[in-house]
Amino acid sequence: MKNFTILLIMGFLFLGTAKAQSGRPTVPQGSGFRIMKFFPNPASTYIHFEFQKDFDKTYILQIYNFLGKKVADLNQVTPRNQIDVSGFNRGIYIYQLKDLTGKVIDSGKFQVER
Repeated sequence: MKNFTILLIMGFLFLGTAKAQSGRPTVPQGSGFRIMKFFPNPASTYIHFEFQKDFDKTYILQIYNFLGKKVADLNQVTPRNQIDVSGFNRGIYIYQLKDLTGKVIDSGKFQVER
C-alpha cells in the first residue's frame, strides 16, 4: 500500500509538471538546442545574442543581475544583438527573452568578469 501511494504521488507530480510546461515552445528534451545563442561566456566588454530559429522582432531581451535587478532592456531585438557589459559588475547575470505578452520564451545565464 505504501508503494502504491508513493507511485500515485509521483504520477501526480509528473502530470502537473508536464501540464505546467505545455505552453512552452517544443524543444526536444536533452537536445541542448536553444532559440538564442550567446557568446563569449564569460564576457568582459560585450556579449552577443544571436537567434538560432523563430526570430520575431517583437521579442524583448532583458538582463538581470543575480539579485534580480534589471540592468539592461532591449525592446527591439534583431537577428544579432550586442550588449555592452563593460559597466556591469563582475558576476552572474540572467537573460530572459520575452514575447509581447510577457511570456518567457528563452532564458539563461552568463558571467561577466574583469
